Amino acid sequence: MRHGKKFNHLGRTSSHRKAMLSNMATSLIKHKRITTTLAKAKALRQYVEPLITKSKNDTTHSRRTVFSYLQDKEAVTILFREISEKVATRPGGYTRIIKLENRLGDNAEMAFIELVDYNEVYKKDGDAQERKSTRRRGGKKKASAAAPAADTTTEVAVDEKPTAAEETVAEVEETAAEAAPAVDDEAETQNEDSQEEGKEEKKD
Repeated sequence: MRHGKKFNHLGRTSSHRKAMLSNMATSLIKHKRITTTLAKAKALRQYVEPLITKSKNDTTHSRRTVFSYLQDKEAVTILFREISEKVATRPGGYTRIIKLENRLGDNAEMAFIELVDYNEVYKKDGDAQERKSTRRRGGKKKASAAAPAADTTTEVAVDEKPTAAEETVAEVEETAAEAAPAVDDEAETQNEDSQEEGKEEKKD
């Protein structure tokens, strides 16, 4: 019976288990996300999170301590240069485990473990932007206040512009004014012709 035994040996000897977790931690630090079984992911979380906490204090002693666990210079450099800056304000909980479908071969429970600060889907900034875009408080008042302003501007514009009837009246007056001198000239020529005819009749 395993009552009260929280330590999962993962079916390996102590040396084999340490080497496996060291390699998995190195892969997680380099790639920021790895897929493994659920049991290994939970064991890896207990193994790697203390190392990430240790990387917040960038000293020679901390680097040597972390290197004794990882045995990889490149992983130690990435951990102390990049990851420590990302998790500087996070008080623990650096990793996230999400379950996947069971493995086809042996039906083992699968999961992927990732660094929280390197996931673009669950970022708080994206949530805040979405919430800002969907806020409704005060939106109706602003819309109602903007609508009358738009109406007044349209009314002023309509009042300033002449109507179609006024335009037609103005056009008729202009055409009448242009035609009036021509009518007066015709009347004068007719009067002159009638006077000349009257003179000729008198002479006769």
